[in-house]
Amino acid sequence: MSPGPERYGYFGPAGTFTHQALLSIPGTEQGEPTPYATVAACLDAVRSGEITAGLVPIENSVEGGVSATLDNLTYGEPLMITREVLLPVQFTLFARPGTKLSDVRKVITHPHAAAQCRDWLAANVGRATITTEGSTAAAAAAVADPTSGYDAAVSSDVAGRLYGLEPLATEIADNEAAVTRFILLTKQGPVGPATGADKTTMVLFLRADRSGALLELLDQFASRGVNLCRIESRPTKTVFGNYCFAVDAEGHIDDDRMAEAMMGLHRVSASVIFLGSYPRADAAQQHVLPGTSNADHRAAREWLESLRHRRQD
Repeated sequence: MSPGPERYGYFGPAGTFTHQALLSIPGTEQGEPTPYATVAACLDAVRSGEITAGLVPIENSVEGGVSATLDNLTYGEPLMITREVLLPVQFTLFARPGTKLSDVRKVITHPHAAAQCRDWLAANVGRATITTEGSTAAAAAAVADPTSGYDAAVSSDVAGRLYGLEPLATEIADNEAAVTRFILLTKQGPVGPATGADKTTMVLFLRADRSGALLELLDQFASRGVNLCRIESRPTKTVFGNYCFAVDAEGHIDDDRMAEAMMGLHRVSASVIFLGSYPRADAAQQHVLPGTSNADHRAAREWLESLRHRRQD
């Protein structure tokens, strides 16, 4: 009996931007896309082995980090990021056939979608009540049900059409350049090879709340020529005012400068949660400062060994 297709989970239901992002990954079209109602449910399915990998949102260029994802990865059973997907995000206002824009009094959507369309909604359906919950696809499903009480949904084009709705207005996002970043997660395993265009993601915990504690962490990167793509504070959920820091850094764990930075972080922080080194979705080559390349590190090690050898002689 041959094995069945691999199952790829995503933050659902069908028709979400996460679903769209998953289908953009080569090879997933031969698999079995499996929607989950929450980010936590998707990631727990990866942990249990129910699915091969799960795709969830982690960051939006307008609204910032997705706390449900960051917190689950920080405090849940360890998982590993194997790739990222960048998806330009645009929204459409959908309604049941026959509805006019002037008829819209109750709109439903996801909180991030509402935030990204705030100005347009205020200008065009200013009298409408905006409800934020679930996902944009769930919003489209709710509007498709005439008993739901909702007149329109802000959702993706694919979701609106999936549920038989008609567009009242297209491309309604206030920022035309909005992009959402998604990450594909698997169980922990060997890290893929460096490509020269990589990111490393980790969560850092301060050893003590004192002056200069964050600077000490950041200096581990700066002193070794490692550039940060993102840093975001999150409460540790222990003591009020106590924070950890989710970090994306340019480079790969196999790069000497990154490896040395991580060893430094391990020495000076309370904890380092390594979430993976993986190819950048934009394939942007990292700028390597003079003296920080693998060849520079190798030459420095050889020089040091020559001094040690001379001392032994």
